[in-house]
Amino acid sequence: MTEVTGARAGDLPDDLTAVEAGMWQAFRNGSVYDLRSGDPAVDDPHGGHPWGPERTVRGRVVCWLLLDGPPALPGRVAALKLAGLRIKGAVDLAGGTVVPYVELNGCRFDEEVRLPEARLSTIRLVNCALPRLEAARLHTEGDLHLPRCRIRRGIRLTDAQIGTDLLLNQAVVDRDRTGRSIAADGLTVGQDLQADLLQAHGEISLRSASIGASLGLRGARLSAPCGRYALNAPQLTVGRALYLTPAGVGGPPLRQVTPERGTLFRPFACRGGVRLDDGRFGEAVDLGHARFDLVGPQELSLRRVQTPELRFLCERPRGGRVLLSGTRIATLVDRAGSWPGPGGLQMNGFVYENLVPRGPFPLTARLAWVEAATEEYNPEPYERLAAVLREAGEDEDAREVLLAKHRRRRQTLPPAGKLWGYVQDVTVAYGYRPGRAAVWMAVLWAAGSVAFAHADRPPAGSGDRPDWNPSLFVLDLLLPVVDLNQASQWQVDGVWQWLAAAMVLLGWVLATTVTAGATRLLRRN
Repeated sequence: MTEVTGARAGDLPDDLTAVEAGMWQAFRNGSVYDLRSGDPAVDDPHGGHPWGPERTVRGRVVCWLLLDGPPALPGRVAALKLAGLRIKGAVDLAGGTVVPYVELNGCRFDEEVRLPEARLSTIRLVNCALPRLEAARLHTEGDLHLPRCRIRRGIRLTDAQIGTDLLLNQAVVDRDRTGRSIAADGLTVGQDLQADLLQAHGEISLRSASIGASLGLRGARLSAPCGRYALNAPQLTVGRALYLTPAGVGGPPLRQVTPERGTLFRPFACRGGVRLDDGRFGEAVDLGHARFDLVGPQELSLRRVQTPELRFLCERPRGGRVLLSGTRIATLVDRAGSWPGPGGLQMNGFVYENLVPRGPFPLTARLAWVEAATEEYNPEPYERLAAVLREAGEDEDAREVLLAKHRRRRQTLPPAGKLWGYVQDVTVAYGYRPGRAAVWMAVLWAAGSVAFAHADRPPAGSGDRPDWNPSLFVLDLLLPVVDLNQASQWQVDGVWQWLAAAMVLLGWVLATTVTAGATRLLRRN
């Protein structure tokens, strides 16, 4: 067998600097190679204090260690753990397989880090300064951590596969030349994607991405100064929930529990559109206290989203529109003050099964919510709301919603149809208040009985006839089809004849509207 010599045997290469030699030995030992001075201002990787040769290593030496480094010392596990170093030159691991564990804390990179099509176990870059991270089709068995990093020209994770968690907490990411801060179309994350308090100055693109557990953007600040969308994530799949909610500042993260007294929190804020069309979320989409600033054609688009619960508890969006067309959810948790006004909401085909309002949300406000979503008359939102209220046992409110639907439809009818609609509304409220018919009938009967008691009444013909009874005469006029043997046997002249004709017409109107209302009632049942 040939004896292994040189670097593979653990010998130091001749061309290493003293700093690189220390890093080489720390790699074999699996220990942290820390060159921080202890002065926070000097050690800040994002500050302007220069770092000289005394804490600088070459990028190609870092690559050498990770791709073809020396063996670990006996009883140790080789790992690259650096703190407070400057990496000069490119770190290019494209297509390579990195076995050692990688953790860099508070380091500076002069050039972009290239990891396209690389395979790693776990890589953690904590509080580092990077020009750019290029990692398309990266594959990790464990985590990819980038918390508190500042990346000046964006991150590319297109079609990357992260075995467990992707962490971007408190990172600051500026946009690349295409206007994107994070390009991660087709990204797959085995467990959580956590980006609490993230600051992204460009579009975050997560088209067709898949997150195994939860996607958290708690307290994040997103902006799209050069594009339409700040968060562009159509066909996103999340196993559990999407959180666009507040995060604790300077304390533990908020995780759906009441924060401690005095805890400061920062809400999610987005300047630019959000697109989640065709998304699938296993538990919920939570927009609690979120802020959306939308300009011109920008939208908060949730079209065709499917999730068990939508928590629409954000602040009322400033400008733009909220789109819920084709969305299907089980429970809608909302607040009256969260929804935009007329012209700012669209929800054709929006299907929900339960309503859970937070705070006062009277029926008048709920009807205004439906009306705001229908610039032109559309019966479907009214019928959906009525069905949900009826299912919840609110039959009276359901009838009010359906009555509002007919009144809204009346506005679209020609003059004759509007007139007939007003008649139905005044008389029996389109059949949803049939008790009104009895009241009108009683009023007309009483008034007619008093009036016809003073009418001249020559007989309609010779022969036997019943005694004149003004009350039965009026009732015979008001009840169509029914014959009480009064109107056919007695005739009135002059103005009384016109009054009798009016009674007959009003009787037919009442009978027709009651029949229409009964038909609708039977159809609903």
